[in-house]
Amino acid sequence: MRKVIFSSANSVDNLLARSDHSVDWIMPSEEAADIMSTLWKTIDTILMGRKTYDFAVRNGQGNGYPGLQTCVFSRTLAPREGPVTVVSEDAVEFVRRLKQQEGKDICLMCGSALAAALFEADLIDEIGLNIHPMLLGSGIPLFQPMSRQINLELKECQRFKNGCVYISYRVIHPSN
Repeated sequence: MRKVIFSSANSVDNLLARSDHSVDWIMPSEEAADIMSTLWKTIDTILMGRKTYDFAVRNGQGNGYPGLQTCVFSRTLAPREGPVTVVSEDAVEFVRRLKQQEGKDICLMCGSALAAALFEADLIDEIGLNIHPMLLGSGIPLFQPMSRQINLELKECQRFKNGCVYISYRVIHPSN
């Protein structure tokens, strides 16, 4: 079965963007680029919400990422197929079916609402976080409240030259 890997950059106070959705605080690094390059070799699908997609469009990725299927979950965009598929159906059911299909792993690059729904449905298998050495003070939280605890097992922890820390976890599913 395919894995869903939740990948994000965040501040130490667990924010993924400023209140205005800007991410000007993200510090690029060779180490983060290497991790993403390695990850992208293991996936063939990217999942994102509409707000994350709007950000991708503003940054020149409106037609998706070469060689990868991009699925955007939205109730406001018109459904469409192609390198960027707009999905208006329930995200949990869509991802549940997607995990059963043949293919490489799936990367979840999204905001906290979509991630929370997929965590609640026990569909996320791994988490990779690039934690930036700053407290933004206010902004968009990485995680929304959930109805249950999600237990994790540390896979990797790496310090970057720029002061960021990359951590990855395996989600311990209740059935395990």
